[in-house]
Amino acid sequence: MTRQVAVCGPADCTRTDAANAHRVGELLAERGAVVICGGGTGVMAAVAAGARAKGGLVIGIRPGDSAAGACPDLSATIVTNMGEARNAVIVASADAVISIGGSWGTLSEVALAMRRGDIPVVALGGWHVVAADGTPVGGIHHAGTPEEAVDRALA
Repeated sequence: MTRQVAVCGPADCTRTDAANAHRVGELLAERGAVVICGGGTGVMAAVAAGARAKGGLVIGIRPGDSAAGACPDLSATIVTNMGEARNAVIVASADAVISIGGSWGTLSEVALAMRRGDIPVVALGGWHVVAADGTPVGGIHHAGTPEEAVDRALA
């Protein structure tokens, strides 16, 4: 069965996040995984470009009422007209989630994935969630490289 991996991250990302996302896309495609993302700019565009460069399949889940603004490397675009609520569709469709970098939308996707409780959630840079007393919230796997992130997501 083909694995579907959601890759989440900010539309306005750093060069490091974009490079990591591109490499994650390449690695996921090489391993036969379908990439699901928000289909926009930043991390989303970078992971889509990486996956497509290696012949991968990339599904973009868009927030608006049209495909306008979708990145060019998507294999298919799903228009939801749900705004940020589309994050629930992205996470519900995934067998694993990799977050790269951090934004409020990315944090919502990580939280939704953690609430599912039945899929790996991997963070490459970005969010380190801690409780009010400063202790780390368990369950999120932190990766130092794109290779480690993909290995953990597909384990």
